[in-house]
Amino acid sequence: MVAHYVPQGRGRRFVQQATNLYHFRVGIFLEVIDLHLQELDNRFNEINMELLTYMEFSCNDLTALDLQLDVFLDAMLNDERFHDLKDINSLSMMLVETKRHETFPLIHLLIKLMLILPVATASVERVFSAMTYVKSKLRNSMGDQLMNDCLVTFIEKEVFLQVSNEMIIDRFKSMKTRRMNL
Repeated sequence: MVAHYVPQGRGRRFVQQATNLYHFRVGIFLEVIDLHLQELDNRFNEINMELLTYMEFSCNDLTALDLQLDVFLDAMLNDERFHDLKDINSLSMMLVETKRHETFPLIHLLIKLMLILPVATASVERVFSAMTYVKSKLRNSMGDQLMNDCLVTFIEKEVFLQVSNEMIIDRFKSMKTRRMNL
């Protein structure tokens, strides 16, 4: 790893002199990390990031959560109202009904996160799926605003199908004067 890095298939005089270790750390490893960060930024929009930020647990919270889990488990096993619950949603509702969400706030927060996160990430996945239809090779050079507008109309097509062509024409007519009549 201390030997000089020799690039394959390129002229050696245009390449920065570096060791193999430096090349793999800086040239490859950091680039892969950057690609992963870009992918995470693309996958999680601002709403999802705010959700994760507000529900983030500190080190003290994690320690308290560990203690709360033991007490919570004992309390739930001894309470008959919690025995017939089928899923996390009914557990969350029963916690609120019995006011146990005040006793176990970190458990309740964790359950809310488990209920909300799949929905939030599913919406992001839905947008990425729609992007494969909207952004084709023919439309590869479209700008961000046009891309966003096309994605919104594609994803929310049920809403846009309810708007008649006459309503759209009337809206454009009322926006400003045109050179020709629509």
